[in-house]
Amino acid sequence: MSTGVLYGVGLGPGDPELLTVRAARLIGEADVIAYHCARHGRSIARSVAEPYLREGQLEEKLVYPVTTETTNHPGGYEGAIAEFYELSAKRLAEHLDAGRGVVVLCEGDPFFYGSYMYMHERLADRYEAHVVPGVTSVSAASAVLGRPLVQRDEVLTLLPGTLPAPELARRLADTESAAVLKLGRTFGSVRDALAESGRLDEAFYVERATWQAQRVEPFAEVDPETVPYFSLAVVPSPAYASRKSGEPGPEESARARESGGEVTVVGLGPAGPEWLTPEAEQALAEAEHLVGYGPYLAKVPQRAGQRRHASGNRVEAERAVEALELAAGGARVAVVSSGDPGVFAMASAVLEQAEQPAWAGVSVRVLPGLTAAQAAASRVGAPLGHDYCVLSLSDRLKPWEVIERRLDAAGAADLVVAIYNPASRSRTTQLGVARDVLLRHRAPETPVVIARDVGGPEESVRVDTLGGFDPATVDMRCLLIVGSSRTRVREQPGGTPVVWTPRSYA
Repeated sequence: MSTGVLYGVGLGPGDPELLTVRAARLIGEADVIAYHCARHGRSIARSVAEPYLREGQLEEKLVYPVTTETTNHPGGYEGAIAEFYELSAKRLAEHLDAGRGVVVLCEGDPFFYGSYMYMHERLADRYEAHVVPGVTSVSAASAVLGRPLVQRDEVLTLLPGTLPAPELARRLADTESAAVLKLGRTFGSVRDALAESGRLDEAFYVERATWQAQRVEPFAEVDPETVPYFSLAVVPSPAYASRKSGEPGPEESARARESGGEVTVVGLGPAGPEWLTPEAEQALAEAEHLVGYGPYLAKVPQRAGQRRHASGNRVEAERAVEALELAAGGARVAVVSSGDPGVFAMASAVLEQAEQPAWAGVSVRVLPGLTAAQAAASRVGAPLGHDYCVLSLSDRLKPWEVIERRLDAAGAADLVVAIYNPASRSRTTQLGVARDVLLRHRAPETPVVIARDVGGPEESVRVDTLGGFDPATVDMRCLLIVGSSRTRVREQPGGTPVVWTPRSYA
């Protein structure tokens, strides 16, 4: 006898008419209908599927041993739930082994915070298993609101309300549109996160979307005592909202206004807040919008009412345009850079775009930050104590021939050389070539400082020689300082090396 087939069937958000045709057919054909429920035995999933059930079907109630209460299980809540899923999978396996087809009912979509996924991971490698998608609560909430979630290039972020409020606030500020699920007891912290991120006035509360008892209200007006688990917060498309309210969005503002706000390009320094200048800290606090590479934005504390616009590492021009568009609408915008924004960073990218006539009314100012070269030098002494130059080995924006020519000139001029972007996954040979170019003019024993993640949790700083260091040990997070003919190394008590370049050239 062949084994039965397992189906995880999405039921949609609650209205039985929102099941797919396939879901309705499979429910009616199944030998076994399984569904999760609490100890009271009632199941929302079963009530949604009831119009499609038939007489004679076996029903498997998978009763949670614990929901919100405490448990005396030796493994705590996680242990109790894991044991429950193992036992539930074993019960379903008995039906499958007997050749019975099993449908596991799941509100919404089975793979979208659905309980079915825990059965799937335990059974799909032994039995034929299929998943039937369903309309999610997020889509249903958008529909009953009558507002689109996202349009064009907007980003939608889905978040569980169980995240800590500061993390929720950061992620809400980082996105255009959002949905926060699993409210209930988390409502208070979600409300705090929406307020902290400046999104509270945009947010809507949706409860039991598509049910007869559905409820839709502005989030700020909801009584926390009335909030069940089956509810969510929605921050819909801001572009749609701005058009409906008659207020210009960023693109319209940029075209419509000849003069606007200001873009401040801020250097964060090489690591944490202890490297930030008071001037930069004040500019970040006063900004209405923060724009930058995602990991750099994550270093800036979230402030109430402040919007964040994170992007990838290779879209400097697009990031600059976004900042200028926001400022053209009258906003105070801070563009963040690691280290100093004027050293291989965002200041040049913003100023280059600001030359366009569209941004003639936007002023740009640059606030310095401690550079990676300065931070690395401080860890070993004063290797930059005399004339030095700063070079990037990245050939993404300039040809390698130019880099090699400049390295040769710096070597001939006997300058200390601080090397940024020495290597990456796709650039593995340039550093070795750069070393050979400098060896034309320097002795092999010339000191080299190799600093990685200075100020960060993985900081390492070592002193080697130009002829002896291995380029394979260097990655993109490293910065190298190659000494001049005058640079010296000595050991302090305890064996710590000190590197310095004398100010005199006698």
